[in-house]
Amino acid sequence: MDAVRLILTSRLALAGSRGVPEILTEVWQAQALAQAIGSRLAVSGPPELRGEALGLTELAGRGCGVLNAPALDPGNLRAAQLTALDDARQTLLCLGGLLGEVGIALVGVASAADDEGTYWQCMEAIDAADESRDRVLEMLRKLADRDQVLPER
Repeated sequence: MDAVRLILTSRLALAGSRGVPEILTEVWQAQALAQAIGSRLAVSGPPELRGEALGLTELAGRGCGVLNAPALDPGNLRAAQLTALDDARQTLLCLGGLLGEVGIALVGVASAADDEGTYWQCMEAIDAADESRDRVLEMLRKLADRDQVLPER
């Protein structure tokens, strides 16, 4: 499935999630998807994005690692459904929005957390999402710089 469709599916699922376990599952799904997109861009994306994409892969992996991995059927893992990344710019624009929404959802969970463990888990996941989003924004900047340098056809 195309990256943009998967991101939009994740955004809808995150917006519709209710309760801490469901929100954290959707946050984990979003981070896993960001990791898969970063990996795909690092291997076969535009050359100027590969370093940042590798960084995105590592940061999003950290975002997954700080959260308890949900018990998902392999067919429900969105990152595993990624088969196409047709438009790097559109994918990154959508991914940046998703990561921003992940941060907002995590702030909500952290502020209502009953235990310190959940609070700190959310704080670390917020940091990972913010840093991942920073990488996405840097890749978008590099694409914009590349487009300004390329001659008109």
